[in-house]
Amino acid sequence: MFVNRLTDPVRNLVRFKHFIPEKLQNKFNEGPDLQDFLAENVTEKNWNDYKGKLKREKGDTERLRLPPWLKREIPMGPHYSRIKEQLRGLNLFTVCEEARCPNIGECWGGGEHGTATATVMLLGDTCTRGCRFCSVKTSRTPPPPDPQEPINTAKAVVSWGLDYVVLTSVDRDDLPDGGSTHFATTVKEIKRMKDTMLVECLVSDFRGDRNAIATVANCGLDVYAHNIETVEALTPYVRDPRAKYRQTLTVLKLAKEINQELITKSSIMLGLGESDKEIEQTLKDLKEHNVDCVTLGQYMQPTRRHLKVVEYVHPEKYKYWEKVGNEMGFLYTASGPLVRSSYKAGEFFISSIIKARKNAANSELKK
Repeated sequence: MFVNRLTDPVRNLVRFKHFIPEKLQNKFNEGPDLQDFLAENVTEKNWNDYKGKLKREKGDTERLRLPPWLKREIPMGPHYSRIKEQLRGLNLFTVCEEARCPNIGECWGGGEHGTATATVMLLGDTCTRGCRFCSVKTSRTPPPPDPQEPINTAKAVVSWGLDYVVLTSVDRDDLPDGGSTHFATTVKEIKRMKDTMLVECLVSDFRGDRNAIATVANCGLDVYAHNIETVEALTPYVRDPRAKYRQTLTVLKLAKEINQELITKSSIMLGLGESDKEIEQTLKDLKEHNVDCVTLGQYMQPTRRHLKVVEYVHPEKYKYWEKVGNEMGFLYTASGPLVRSSYKAGEFFISSIIKARKNAANSELKK
């Protein structure tokens, strides 16, 4: 049985029913049950006939019901269990867990190809910033970084037999270099143990510090990713005040200027109240700042304390944005309700680009 007796909310609700006020009991009874979050079949369908409400109007206080294309299977399987056990044993964290990513079952479980992947979160599990869309723990003074984390991370990802790994982190404004040296050390350890592994670093803005950006950009990674998250007008409302729209663009441009061999990448969440015109402008801004790859995915409210979803964007609209991104000239545009900044389909495509570049460079050297 995958539900623990002590943590099963249904069992505990029955066992301690006499402690729960009647008003709260009614809320439980009227709320969604497990079936509201599980899909009978998660294969892609044509959702044009879906009649459910997808957008909150001004003044609406109720949350939108989750549409069927966002429902996922419960994560399980041998790959999933093995990765989870190993992460805990090495005191490592993943953004898959901390940010409650809906794709954790597919990526950790191996998906249709049986290749398990995970996005490892460095520098602990506590962030110094408090973005209103993110469920990661926050503190002004998080615990110091684990000095063994770079080598433990390298051992773990190499043992999984991966060809491509994503490293990300919480923001660490409490550290003089924002954690950039810790990132670089981790990348170097991975490359030392397996030099053919492709490494993507999804990093913070390092407060725009050029030296910190250069530390990561020159450490041997293959993809430098930093997320713009949302359109410019919504940035002050959605992100921590220290995270600036224009600063994000500058960071991405700087990384490319420092190391022209890098592939740069960013991500946009949809469903926060942005307009089509604003999304298009954001894509233009990213392209003008030499970003190579972009992903667009649905914002999903992680807890009741976080921003409510304004709109569940229809799958057909994501196809439209993929077409727009490709027409703008991005190397790769991944656009879909469940696409995240780190997602295995995108990683496979980007790895193909990197390998093709390296093969071309080797051919030139042999001439």
